Amino acid sequence: MIEPTLNYVLCPGPGAPAASSGNLPASAPHHRMAYWEWNATGNPAHPHVVVCVHGLSRQGRDFDTLARTLSQHARVICPDVVGRGQSDWLVDPTGYQIPQYGADMLALLAHLHQQAPITTLDWVGTSMGGLIGMGIAGQPGLPMPAPVRRLVLNDVGPSIQWEALQRIGLYLGQPARFDSLQQAADAMWAVSTSFGPHTLAQWLELSRPMVRPLPDGGITLHYDPAIAVPFKALTREAAAAGEAALWQLYDHISAQTLLLRGAQSDLLSRDTAQAMTLRGPRARLVEFEGVGHAPTLVAADQIQVVTDFLLAG
Repeated sequence: MIEPTLNYVLCPGPGAPAASSGNLPASAPHHRMAYWEWNATGNPAHPHVVVCVHGLSRQGRDFDTLARTLSQHARVICPDVVGRGQSDWLVDPTGYQIPQYGADMLALLAHLHQQAPITTLDWVGTSMGGLIGMGIAGQPGLPMPAPVRRLVLNDVGPSIQWEALQRIGLYLGQPARFDSLQQAADAMWAVSTSFGPHTLAQWLELSRPMVRPLPDGGITLHYDPAIAVPFKALTREAAAAGEAALWQLYDHISAQTLLLRGAQSDLLSRDTAQAMTLRGPRARLVEFEGVGHAPTLVAADQIQVVTDFLLAG
C-alpha cells in the first residue's frame, strides 16, 4: 500500500520546533511547515497538484484515504498547518490566523513549483482549510504558479454559525494527557461525534497522527495549545466583519467549486450553503445525511463525490 513522504518548506515568521516538555526551544527567523506528499502516478514531476488542507485542530494525515485514491492521478500535497502535526510552532500565538496560513501556502506552492512545474492546481479544504482556500482562490493577484482550477469546500463558507464557534472553543487548547492511543481516541470521539459514523478501526486510524509523546511516557494532542489564543479572542462583532470580507473573497473565486455539507452541520447553515450556489462561483452543493461538521472524507460515498469532481474531464 502506498504511503506518503514527509517533507518541509521554510515559511516567513519566527517559529520553533514543537515542544514535548512545554518549553519552546530558541526560535528561528523562519518556521518549517511539514507536508505529506502522495504520488503513485509514476512521475515524480507530475504537473497536476491537489492540495488538501485540514481543519482547525486537525493535521494533514486526515486525508490519507482520499489521497491514496487521488495519488493515482496527481501529486497530492497534505500540509500540517503551522502549529499542528510535524510543523513548527509559532513564537507569537497571534499569528495563528488565516493571513499567516495563507502566506505559508503561497510559500509551499512556490516550493512545489520550483521542484516541478505545476500546470493544474486543485484545492480541497475542510473547515479552516476551506477558508484558507477561499483566500487563495479569491485573490487573483496572488503570486501563484497556476490559478486554482477546482475548489472543494468541505462544510465551510463565508458565514459561520457563532454557536458552532462557541462549541469548538469549549475544547480547543484544553490541557490533555492520555495513557494510550485508545484513551486519546475515545476522548476525541466525545467531541467529534458530528463527524458521522465511523468504524472503530477508521477512528483509531484517524486518531493515530493526532497525538505526540510526552517525556513521562504519556501522550498528548499534536497541536500547540496556543492555537486557541486568537480563536478565543474572537468576538461576535469581529466575526461579522470577517464574514463580509469572506463573502468578497468568495465572489471573486473563478474556480469550479464543489461545496460539501454535513446535513446536520452546526457550522455551515443550509441558508449559507444555498446562497453559495447562487453567487460567486455558484458552487455545486452535495449534502451527506447523518453527518454534521465536518465530513471526514473517509466514507466511500464522500470520496467518490470528491474524486469525480476533481478528475472529471
